[in-house]
Amino acid sequence: MTATGRQCGDCSLCCKVMAIEELAKPANAWCPHCAPRRGCRIYPGRPAECSAFSCVWLVNELLEEHWKPSRSKLVLTTSEDGLEVRCDPGFPDAWRKEPFRSELRKWAISGETLDMSVVVIVGQRMTLLTPECEFDLGVVEPDERIVRELDGTRVVNATVVKASDLEQ
Repeated sequence: MTATGRQCGDCSLCCKVMAIEELAKPANAWCPHCAPRRGCRIYPGRPAECSAFSCVWLVNELLEEHWKPSRSKLVLTTSEDGLEVRCDPGFPDAWRKEPFRSELRKWAISGETLDMSVVVIVGQRMTLLTPECEFDLGVVEPDERIVRELDGTRVVNATVVKASDLEQ
């Protein structure tokens, strides 16, 4: 149980949408140790990255019940840059449905002033949400980074570049 008192219960969507390096499990495929809606069959000996993981719904009591991943088909995670919304590949448009779409747009508005991003991940494709538009970034590889072009705090363009190009 988390500090919010929430538990995964019947939810195991993170076991599908998240990659698990220690198990060489790619994102968007069920973990071979997961019994969907029942949980992890190796729970006491699960990888460290699994035991350390909690989705935003589990730890943020401000998120309402409709955000529970098993209901919303969306797993919310945080990154250095903001919020990542990982869609169940079986429900690629879940984030576009209400109330999720409106709430994500509100987060994009507040995030823009704080230099935080809202990125939606569907399969391997990423979309950067801003208050005014959506930037389809395509597939962003691990060695690539999203670069936002700003006008003040407003994002006016987004591109994907190699991380090594940013270091130069």
